[in-house]
Amino acid sequence: MPTETSNPLRRPYVVAHVAVALDGSTTDFEPDLGQFYELAATWNEDATLTGADTILAQEPALATAPRPGPAPDGPLLAVVDGQGRVHEWDALREAGHWSDVLALHAEATPPRPAGRSVEELVVGSERVDLAAALTALGQWHNVEVVRVDSGGTLLGALLGAGLLDEVSLLVHPCLPGTRNNHFWHGLTTTATRFTLVDSRAVNDGLVWLRYQPHAEPAQ
Repeated sequence: MPTETSNPLRRPYVVAHVAVALDGSTTDFEPDLGQFYELAATWNEDATLTGADTILAQEPALATAPRPGPAPDGPLLAVVDGQGRVHEWDALREAGHWSDVLALHAEATPPRPAGRSVEELVVGSERVDLAAALTALGQWHNVEVVRVDSGGTLLGALLGAGLLDEVSLLVHPCLPGTRNNHFWHGLTTTATRFTLVDSRAVNDGLVWLRYQPHAEPAQ
């Protein structure tokens, strides 16, 4: 696979599906994971996009978790790992959730061990070029739908770059136990308007909201 791409084709449809508390926090409360992933199946994603921090938080558990093997019909797991910090690639591939794993790096990513068993896509110079990565997923892996399963940093970067086609919020009827700054939109200075496309109440007081970026009228 080429390390960079100039694919003229349209990038995949990108949806961020996020569990939040009433104040928008994504941590320090107990999300209903069963309901969250049941709703996540709505999009039948071809690829799951996540950040290195999300994977690193799971690595201690991954090291000792059962390894049933890749899920043949599962999505591809693509990890934005610009600093080359993720190591448990075999455990991720064999966790039973994904068909395979893909490391998204930049040219400035530190050297990786020779012969490691993960495919790499190098896009961007100093940091991972998310737009190029998404386009490459469509071109080289036939990905049409990407679901983002990550924290605020990656979500904020995607939002700021105008790369989110849909935002799905599963709102929980609670407030976090401690004050924090972990919000679903991460760090972005871009003001974006959204149009509500669906809303419904689900189990135990949860509310599911779906938004798409507001389309400005043509001038």
